[in-house]
Amino acid sequence: MFVNDPLADLFLRSMALTAIAMFWVVLLVRVNGLRSFSKMTNFDFVMTVAIGSLLAGASQSTDWISFVQTILSMVMLFIVQFTTATIRKKSTTFESFMQNQPALLMKDGVILHAALKATRVAETDLIAKLREANVLDFTQVRAVVLETTGDISVIHGDSCSDELLQGVRMVKEK
Repeated sequence: MFVNDPLADLFLRSMALTAIAMFWVVLLVRVNGLRSFSKMTNFDFVMTVAIGSLLAGASQSTDWISFVQTILSMVMLFIVQFTTATIRKKSTTFESFMQNQPALLMKDGVILHAALKATRVAETDLIAKLREANVLDFTQVRAVVLETTGDISVIHGDSCSDELLQGVRMVKEK
């Protein structure tokens, strides 16, 4: 692709294509905006993984055709993400189709075991997240939410406004 010596070509190709692809991703993120790798939705997470995979593929390309195809695939991913984000902002039906609903795992110091079971979150994982949030006592916890991204948010303190739990699903005990 660059030189006749296979070993030298391997090194040059690896360095050059990786650098070009990285620059290309940075350029696409600058054009598309900060939200590109935000992890705000499950779609954003898939986008991040897909771009990483394409970046690896671009750096391993053995000819220009496959490299350009990979670069164009990156562009298409950013276009699809931009389009779906725009549609999500305009349509609540589309948003509910594309997005999981966050789930309440703990409320006012009480672990909601039915929610842990429904979301397949282990109680030990929940307690680890409480420690990460510097919770000293269960009575400090106002709410723990499994977010749509898979992150766990811990709200602790004296009170929690209802607006913070807007759209959060409460799993019913069976």
